[in-house]
Amino acid sequence: MMTTSAQNFRIVVAKAGLDGHDRGAKIVARALRDAGMEVIYTGLHQTPQEVVETAIQEDADVIGISILSGAHMTIFPKILQLLRSQSAQDIAVVAGGVIQATDVPKLIEMGVAAVYDAEQPLAALVAAVREHAGERRARLGLA
Repeated sequence: MMTTSAQNFRIVVAKAGLDGHDRGAKIVARALRDAGMEVIYTGLHQTPQEVVETAIQEDADVIGISILSGAHMTIFPKILQLLRSQSAQDIAVVAGGVIQATDVPKLIEMGVAAVYDAEQPLAALVAAVREHAGERRARLGLA
């Protein structure tokens, strides 16, 4: 019997908007790769459309967006709306970076699966991404 392993999980890590600093995103991408997941890193200055296109083309299980610019309340609604319009809302979206604590419940309410900050251990983030990816695969009958 074949089980879903981390090697099957595909994660898009993106820097959406005008952020010019991607060290944290690269650290997260490396941690996910080290945990056996396939990571597609899109690089800096991605539009929500580019992020969603990449996620759909790559059959991603999770999109991880790193935001440092404060544009999270603009970027995330666009990404979630684009996923819905493309019937791809099964792809979990997680947020990281610098996000005001008062905005976290709003992001969760609009459909962001989880919000992480630099204070959380990488191992916890990796475990959570694995869980979100596994849940998507189970919903699709791929687990």
